[in-house]
Amino acid sequence: MDTAEDYRSFARSARGSSPTYERLATAVAGDREVLGLLDALPEPKRQPNLLFGAVRFLAGPVADAVEFRRWLLDHRSTVVAVMLARRTQTNEVGRCAILLPALAQLPGPLALLEVGTSAGLCLLPDRYGYDYDGHWVGPPGAELVLPCSPRGPVPLPPSLPEVVWRAGIDLHPIDVDDTEEVRWLEALIWPDQPERLERLRTAVRIARREPPRIVEGNLLDELLPLAEEAPVDATLVVFHSAVLTTCRRRTARSSRHQCARWEQCGCPTRPPTCCPNCRPTGCRPTSGRSCSAETARPSWPSPPPTAAGSTGGSERRRLGHRPPATRMTAPLT
Repeated sequence: MDTAEDYRSFARSARGSSPTYERLATAVAGDREVLGLLDALPEPKRQPNLLFGAVRFLAGPVADAVEFRRWLLDHRSTVVAVMLARRTQTNEVGRCAILLPALAQLPGPLALLEVGTSAGLCLLPDRYGYDYDGHWVGPPGAELVLPCSPRGPVPLPPSLPEVVWRAGIDLHPIDVDDTEEVRWLEALIWPDQPERLERLRTAVRIARREPPRIVEGNLLDELLPLAEEAPVDATLVVFHSAVLTTCRRRTARSSRHQCARWEQCGCPTRPPTCCPNCRPTGCRPTSGRSCSAETARPSWPSPPPTAAGSTGGSERRRLGHRPPATRMTAPLT
């Protein structure tokens, strides 16, 4: 897909979610000079979210396409520098509303390990409140309440799970105490979605009180050693909310294989060094409870739930059992 078509596709996905970005992306797709600026960058650095986020990070105008173009061309070197130095790295805490029903059905206590964790906000599902169309989960007066609309036989939890250990992995972790890093996260939130901005800021305030541990590095290198640190008497849950959709296919396959082999070997020991089927030596007895979860596609004891992802800029995720079809709508751009 060429750059112009990429922006046209982005404009279509933004329709109904962000009129501002729909207008900007449509304008960029038909502007040869701006496309020339983008085509001079490495392909991964041409994406719309990165361009628009960089302009907003630099306090440039985005409300009007003409002003946006003028400002961009006048400040092209500064914008390009930000685009080359940064990457799209959203941390949508609303995804916790989708993960919670899956987490709550696992035997506790839980040890959470998130790959592609960004600032680690999704590692704190037990610190938020949840409103599933009137079904409340969480402490009264919770500082952050995440709304979610379940459809079908979603197993809504009666209470929050007990989390005794949590850690994350990211190539470029966001430090919640670093003002500039948090400001970049804020710049990546679409301008027509002020509720997401407020949700992010509240989640950051919560995380600053007791930040989760985040390891900087590649998930293929860090996943197994970090998993080994989890308490042996807790159910280890390895999950991601978006990162494998952006990984190269080989990386995604390898990480899924690591999680799959833990579950498929069937031995009563803790991964990653659980039995000869996984590694030739190093078996250590544990409770044998582990699972892996992708965005709305958790893997756990039978009956296995299934789910589908979202499309475009919509805020939909689906989670539940088949049949019948189950859907949960939550703030998940």
